[in-house]
Amino acid sequence: MSTQRREKGSNIARVLEIIEAISKAEHPLSAADLSVLLNIPKPSVHRLLQQLESEGFLQTNMRGLLVPADRLHDIALGIIYSSRFKAQRQAILQHLAEKIGETCGLAIPSGTDMIYYDRAQTNWPLQIHLPVGIHTPICCTASGKLYLSSLSKERRQRILGSIPMKQYTRNTKTDPARLENELLYIQKTDIGTDDEEFIDGMVAISVPVKDSQGRLIACLFCHAPVIRKNLDELMHFIPELRAAAVEVGNLAEEED
Repeated sequence: MSTQRREKGSNIARVLEIIEAISKAEHPLSAADLSVLLNIPKPSVHRLLQQLESEGFLQTNMRGLLVPADRLHDIALGIIYSSRFKAQRQAILQHLAEKIGETCGLAIPSGTDMIYYDRAQTNWPLQIHLPVGIHTPICCTASGKLYLSSLSKERRQRILGSIPMKQYTRNTKTDPARLENELLYIQKTDIGTDDEEFIDGMVAISVPVKDSQGRLIACLFCHAPVIRKNLDELMHFIPELRAAAVEVGNLAEEED
């Protein structure tokens, strides 16, 4: 094998190691962090990171640290959605949607948004159309607020400080102090709620999907038009959502 081929193979492995490290990190990493963590010379790390950023796989945040960019999020979403457990996951969601009589789905965090990556709809003529792959705001949706509540206060404030507190509806909370109080309450109950805060006429609830170590890996949600169910009526189905979240979490563990 030529030296050129060996170097090419080594670079591919390094790129994958960098992506793996950034994807698994609990907080954004710097180029220096990656150099130490992966034992890659700094010049090589900088060169590879420049390539990954230029191709849209990675980006730097406001503090100059590395986070996944759109192309990497798209890959992760594709892997999750097309996994060998897709049929079982869909069966869990469909069964839950039939029990509740409303659309149920799964959302994952993506920077300052949440991504809907799977769902099961009911057969009502009146539907709220939020397709798989759509990005929704993190600060006024049931799943977004649930995810925020799982973070440390410092990290939560960094995220909220980097996004505009947009008034989506008359009920959207744009006061950071008021939102923080709600997030502390959600932290205690493990239930995210959206009382017409993202879309007028829509309410939603969400519970966490956790791994074996108790970490939130996704949010299981249900949303409904208020003409059919109000928020209190949706809350009656929390036990069903929690049971389904455990099933989905078990599937995720098997995928690993």
